[in-house]
Amino acid sequence: MFDRMNLQVLANHARAAAENMGYTLQRTAHSAFVKETEDFTVMLLNRRGETFAVPMDLGATWYAGLTFGRAIDQIADYKPGDVAFTNDAYSSFVATHTPDTVLWKPVFHEGELIAFTGGHIHNTDMGGAVPASLSRALTEIHQEGIRFPPMKIMNEGVYDDQILRIMSTNVRKPDLNMGDIKAMVGALTTGERKILAMVEKFGKAAFLAGVDQLLDHAEAQARDVLRAIPDGTWDFTDYADEDSVEANPCRLKLKLTIAGDSAVLDFTGSDPQLGSSLNVPTGGDPRHSVLLVAIYYILYTLNPRILLNTGLTRPFTCIAPQGSVLNPVSPAAVGMRSLTCARLRSVIFGGFVQALPDRLPAAPAGNNCIVNVMTTDARGRSIIAAVNPVVGGGGGMPHRDGTNGSGADAAYLKNTPIEITETETPVEFVKYALAQDTGGAGRWRGGLATEMAFRVFAPDSRITARNRDRSFFRPWGALGGRAAGLSDMWLNPGTDRARRLGNVDTAVLQPGDVLEVRSAGGGGRGDPLQRELWRVAQDVARGYVSVPAAARDYGVVIVDGVVDEAATAALRATMPPATQPFHYGPEREGYETQWTPAAYDLLTEILGGLPIHWRFFAKTEIFRRMAGRSGAKGVELAFAEVRARFPDMPAPSGFLQEAAE
Repeated sequence: MFDRMNLQVLANHARAAAENMGYTLQRTAHSAFVKETEDFTVMLLNRRGETFAVPMDLGATWYAGLTFGRAIDQIADYKPGDVAFTNDAYSSFVATHTPDTVLWKPVFHEGELIAFTGGHIHNTDMGGAVPASLSRALTEIHQEGIRFPPMKIMNEGVYDDQILRIMSTNVRKPDLNMGDIKAMVGALTTGERKILAMVEKFGKAAFLAGVDQLLDHAEAQARDVLRAIPDGTWDFTDYADEDSVEANPCRLKLKLTIAGDSAVLDFTGSDPQLGSSLNVPTGGDPRHSVLLVAIYYILYTLNPRILLNTGLTRPFTCIAPQGSVLNPVSPAAVGMRSLTCARLRSVIFGGFVQALPDRLPAAPAGNNCIVNVMTTDARGRSIIAAVNPVVGGGGGMPHRDGTNGSGADAAYLKNTPIEITETETPVEFVKYALAQDTGGAGRWRGGLATEMAFRVFAPDSRITARNRDRSFFRPWGALGGRAAGLSDMWLNPGTDRARRLGNVDTAVLQPGDVLEVRSAGGGGRGDPLQRELWRVAQDVARGYVSVPAAARDYGVVIVDGVVDEAATAALRATMPPATQPFHYGPEREGYETQWTPAAYDLLTEILGGLPIHWRFFAKTEIFRRMAGRSGAKGVELAFAEVRARFPDMPAPSGFLQEAAE
């Protein structure tokens, strides 16, 4: 049994081991998306497949509480030198979309299995209908590339050539896939070596007991944080812009209940599984890591010394009804689950902001658009590469402005230097900058959005820009702060060939075409009229805020770069103080005059009473008939028309009887 000091020593050793794994992977990977953007994870796992250590300084931060148990159990026997893998979202729910290839390696000591090393890489492409395998327009997982259920890719140190040949035949850039997978195997081996070094240092029995203690300690830390939050129940709702080609919003709803040292996150009332690829495959696991990503961020914000491991998930229970967007059934497409996860983080932040208004920020951009290009270079070679993530601003913080261009919920995605991208991919950047007037106004301003534009040179260059969102529903402001600027995407902006693409995530560009992508900003926090004059003047001088916006949003009059204090005092005296707990922007406010909470409650009741395969169809048909209608009565009338048009639709269980009564 470790005392507190020695347990921290073990935690430091484990974190250092995980970071060694990460550096091994980063320095030997082949794709820019792994070695530059750092869309990968590495972790140390106990014998049950629970994560007990992750890096703090590199790689994705989504998976601190991930468990590999279901995948591990699908392999009959493990031997030294084996490596297993999967990228199938539905077989074990450890991989959550097809490009994420998850690998794990058993660690033996004197013939006994004592741990695993694991991690994932986001492959540049896994085949399927579009380059990079991901688009919201895809409707079933079979379109999203080749899938492998849990199986061994390496047997006692020897790669399974048949598996590698099958993968190479089905993907667009097999050299990148093979290079990244082999780099990950090297990282797993590094982790294995570091675990055995810990066993040598502490002894096997102490190491095994210490790993369990690390999980228990993280659980205790999480429960301490929850105990410091007032008990209560809070509701929050947010939307992704489009659920499918029909372009209806996708609603996520949370009821957060905190009681003592535990919390329940009930997502009942969220939309049914969608006909697009925004579904999040969790299998209904009440502690699935992708449901709890926002929780890791919140816990770490409230206690920066907290250990990041699976123990953090134990005080939390998530309720995600089967057949919903957060718990779909196969073969629902899931490639764009990261977009929905970004909105899920905003929803959970909104719940906790109500519980702890003095400690947490406004909404981040929640728009981590990742641009992939498939084009041809001057030698006629096909090139496919990730160009850059366009992430967006962080929300205004309790004691400072939000981070510009790097939203707090997706800052783990590093930008690739333009020089590297232009060297490896035949494109020319024409803009990469912060976007003026995109941060939500507040006592603490939201972070600015990012703008990126590039030109292509080859015919039929195919672009995918996954996770496009927030072009209608803004990142919200909190405690008097204002909502942020919207995202957008244009083809050939500023020309007579300009075309707005909005949330469209695939396009074909011809020689000389320019694609411009802008993220959303971060929401503001606190009353903008309380922002100091010098801060507003500084924002104007830096180009963050325009002179008209300074007057409109902050009541600050600036003439020739100098604050006119008398005019400012007069203007601010005419502006009422901002007191609203949340500001969503005119788009959402207008939308919710039609789709009221009562309307959504009735819609949820109707859809929940239908078989899963009818739900999204029924939702779409109801939305089509809501023109000129609003509220629960509007939904009732629209559904009656749907039932008349489609008499074969099953009656929602309990609905007709209740309506008759």
